[in-house]
Amino acid sequence: MNAATTGRTAAALAMVLLATTGAELRAETIGSVDTTFRMVGANDSIEIEAFDDPKIEGVTCHLSRAVTGGVGKLIGTSVDTSDASIACRQIGPIRITEPLEDGEKVFSERRSIVFKTLQVVRFCDRKRNTLVYLVYSTKVIEGSPKNAISTVPMMPWQTGDGERVEAQCGSGDD
Repeated sequence: MNAATTGRTAAALAMVLLATTGAELRAETIGSVDTTFRMVGANDSIEIEAFDDPKIEGVTCHLSRAVTGGVGKLIGTSVDTSDASIACRQIGPIRITEPLEDGEKVFSERRSIVFKTLQVVRFCDRKRNTLVYLVYSTKVIEGSPKNAISTVPMMPWQTGDGERVEAQCGSGDD
C-alpha cells in the first residue's frame, strides 16, 4: 500500500465517521444492570433507554440493549451484540406532526466505532390504525437477523380540557 492509497483510505474513513456521528437520534438513559463482572474496565451490562418518536407526539419507546464492557469499552474498540428489545406506548394524545413514511428511521445508535448500528424504524398498519416499531442492527458487510417489534394502536385520547384527539395512521396534521 503506497502513501496515496493510505491517504485516500484515511480520508474515506474520516468521512464515514463524520457522516455517521451527527445522524444519530439520542435517547435518554433510564438505568442499567451489570450482567458480567470484568476485572479491567466496565462490566458487561443491559442498558435501558427511552426516546420519543420525532414525528409523532404522544408516543415513547423504551429500548433495552446489551453493552459489552472490558478494556475494549475503555479504548473504544468493543462491539456490542445485536441483542435488543423494544416497547413503545401511547403516553398522551397522538399528534402526527409531519407526513410519515413506512420504514422511516426514528432512532439510530452506533454499536461499534464504524461498522455496526442499532436502528429503530416505523411502519403504519393502516388497516388496524396501528404504529409498528422494529428494532434491528446493521453492519457494513452483514446485518443480524435478531429483531423485535412493538405496536402502538392509535387510540382516541381525552385531554385535560375535554378535547378528544384522534389520529389516523399515515396522516399528517400539516
